Amino acid sequence: MQRPEYVDGYIYDQTAADRVVRFIERFCRRVGDDGKNNPVKLLDWHKTGLIEPVFGWKHADGRRRYRKAGLFVPKKNTKSSLMSWLTQYFLVADFPLSDVFGAAVDREQARIIFRMVAKSIQASPELSKVLEVIDSRSVIVNKEHGNYYRCLSADAFRNEGLNGKVIIDEIHAHKTPDLVDALIYATRATRNGLVMAISTAGDSRTGIGWQWWQDCELVTGNPAANPTFYGKIYAANPDADDIGDPATWKKANPSLGIVFPEDEFAADYQDALTNPRKMGRFLRYSLNIWSAPDGRFFQPDRWAACGEPLRPFGNRTVYAGLDLATTYDLSALVLVCPDPSDGSIDVMPFFWIPEANAVERSHRDKVDYLSWIREGHIRATPGNVTDYTILHRDILEVCRQYNVSLLAVDMKHNAAMLANMLQGDGVEVRGFPQGGRAMSAPMRTLENLIGCQKVRHANQPVLAWCAGNVICHEDKHGNIYPSKSKSTERIDGVTATCEAMAPWLTADQDANGPTEIFWI
Repeated sequence: MQRPEYVDGYIYDQTAADRVVRFIERFCRRVGDDGKNNPVKLLDWHKTGLIEPVFGWKHADGRRRYRKAGLFVPKKNTKSSLMSWLTQYFLVADFPLSDVFGAAVDREQARIIFRMVAKSIQASPELSKVLEVIDSRSVIVNKEHGNYYRCLSADAFRNEGLNGKVIIDEIHAHKTPDLVDALIYATRATRNGLVMAISTAGDSRTGIGWQWWQDCELVTGNPAANPTFYGKIYAANPDADDIGDPATWKKANPSLGIVFPEDEFAADYQDALTNPRKMGRFLRYSLNIWSAPDGRFFQPDRWAACGEPLRPFGNRTVYAGLDLATTYDLSALVLVCPDPSDGSIDVMPFFWIPEANAVERSHRDKVDYLSWIREGHIRATPGNVTDYTILHRDILEVCRQYNVSLLAVDMKHNAAMLANMLQGDGVEVRGFPQGGRAMSAPMRTLENLIGCQKVRHANQPVLAWCAGNVICHEDKHGNIYPSKSKSTERIDGVTATCEAMAPWLTADQDANGPTEIFWI
């Protein structure tokens, strides 16, 4: 029976593929959460989906056929472990031996990958005698032959002479092709050189990860289109598959039912049904479906459903957040007033923009700033730059009128000066950064409150516009924050809302459990 990767002129050698399997299962170790070091037992898809085609196909002269290989599979399917075991094989048994490079998107991830490989080696009685782990330099050396393993990060890469084999971790996360391209060229002088990318689907179709995904699709349909590139994708088809069907789950997750139980996967699916953002994460991480790069964080209908009039603040505590933009753009102050009776919040925004700049932006961006100014939704300051004297006067008036308990401010864009002035006037001001770890808890809380219709914002049009522009970035630790670089337009009102929620969450954490808030 002809293999699906068949292209005329190449020879399949099952013995060569079996050699890789025997090495991994005999010498490599799986370091479990229980601390036990168990011999590796490769799954069927490890062999048929990657090892057999990549290591079995050869040229007539014995050289390996494939120079590049792409594997895309959802999270939790042991792709990182497979990457670790193949690294050890390259270092010891893939002749002719050469250096091995791991490519990570940043130094932190590079260090995580290195530790995974190092732990597996140190757990192996045989490999720990052959390979020396130099933790201080993040290098692993073959003591007899001198070839080494090193993990490079895109954020610290400098062009240098490289020569060897390459494994790229999460290629979808690489913002530029610089490191990947350099490593591809590094294999040209290596007999049996190989660049292998193991990844999940991403959220940007403009980067090198999407290019590799398309190459994988191309050779899956027609191996002769690029005979030296191997591609394998485990994913659901968003246009044809029922994402709630367990058969679809198994199609996308070859380790389902072996590495992780089906009932937990089903529970993740049920949880995803409750929230559009959760569903987006489920489709990407669990079914390997690329998320839309322009996906909005807040669904318009859910935001609109929270447009009830504000309740009188009365004696309730009021918190404020200030997002002071550049001197030419929109600035936002948002009051958040929690109602302890039902856990809901009232949100009252205030906006400012330089008057001359409002005219320019209305023409350029087709945003009706002028109508919003006439209707009192935005306050215009004279001239074409922000007038901090007026901003100081207005913010102080608002804080005194509504008895603001605490004002949270990101100390950028001249905010420190304004914060000091307000502090001198008796307003309690605290610095609050807009990074992922700091903004994640307020952003998730705001999302949940909107989903439960426990937010009232009185349909303030500028705030609604900001909410409709928000695209969130999620880092590798699961922290989320509104991304000004990815969002379609201004999001200042939402950023200020999250800043205002931070002191409320800090004050409320004793009653509802700890919340991670970062003050500066």
